[in-house]
This record gives sequence, structure tokens and C-alpha cells, in this order.
Amino acid sequence: MANTREPGKLVRIHCTEADRWQGEKLYEAIVKRCQELGIAGATVYRGFEGFGASTVIHHSHRVALHPHAPIMISIIDSADAIAGLIPELDCMVQQGLVAISDVEIVRFRQDA
Repeated sequence: MANTREPGKLVRIHCTEADRWQGEKLYEAIVKRCQELGIAGATVYRGFEGFGASTVIHHSHRVALHPHAPIMISIIDSADAIAGLIPELDCMVQQGLVAISDVEIVRFRQDA
């Protein structure tokens, strides 16, 4: 097995289930745009509890999902690729929090 190491960026977007972009769920629109831009990867996580700018604590229950359940989108790629994504996020994220971190990306690959 061969692996490579490279510097990268990790973007975490914190929003809610209710957030929308042009009539579509914000997290779905962001993941779709990441795919269109060729971003290495994006994953959406639904939280059980959280709060944001409103300071109201929102709960998500396992049986019935709350419309304001916390959502986190995790995106990872090179610094250049993430730099191309940021202007898109500026337009799409109307309310929420975006955190960007420097990371080391380790890619594991099976030798062919």
C-alpha cells in the first residue's frame, strides 16, 4: 500500500436543517456545488443538539427530525481548491458559521 501526504484545508460549515439556497436545502446545494467544482470530498453530519447565532438550543430527536436540527458540512481539499470554493460559500451561506483549518491530508492507495 502506498500513501502520500500533502497540506490541505478543512472547511466546516455550521448551519441548520431549515437553511436554504435557491429553494434547495443548503447542505445539499453545497455538496452538489463541491462536486461540480471537483472538490476532493464533502460529508454532511446531522447533530442531535446545538445552537448558533440565535443562541436558541435546537434539539434533534431520533424519531422525528426537527426542522432546525444542527447540520455540519465537512469539506476537504487542497488550499487552491478551497480558495476557489470560498466565493461560492460567500453567496450561499446567509446565516451560519464557516471554519477553515490547515490540515495534513494522507491519501491511502492500494498498489495496482
